[in-house]
Amino acid sequence: MSSSDRFASWLAQSIADLEAARANFDQGRHALACFLCHESAVKIIKSFLYKQGAEMVWGQHLSDLCEDAMAFDPSFDFVKSVASLLDKHALATRNPDAVAGAIPFEIYDSSDSEHALEIATEVLETVQSKISEG
Repeated sequence: MSSSDRFASWLAQSIADLEAARANFDQGRHALACFLCHESAVKIIKSFLYKQGAEMVWGQHLSDLCEDAMAFDPSFDFVKSVASLLDKHALATRNPDAVAGAIPFEIYDSSDSEHALEIATEVLETVQSKISEG
């Protein structure tokens, strides 16, 4: 698969994940919505890296992926400051032992997922505009 094919696949999945996050928010599945917001942001940054010609992109931490993207576009420092807020949702939203004494679906609420949706949407829109500029 070429970098341009990888780019298109990761971009499409990022958009689909954000749509799924919104649907889960609407259905009151806030932990899952937060998890999908993180996934969407990871995938849009990976799509950016593939668009730049990367052959393989590793990792799931937004702060690390943004560091990689900064090699191509220093303004990803701003994206990193916003996107990294979603890193806390990578494990805590899906593993029942990630938060002491709590199960994710019981402790995440609409304010958590609403905030995650705002961040993920901003990251997606910002990175899409960077892709369009390039």
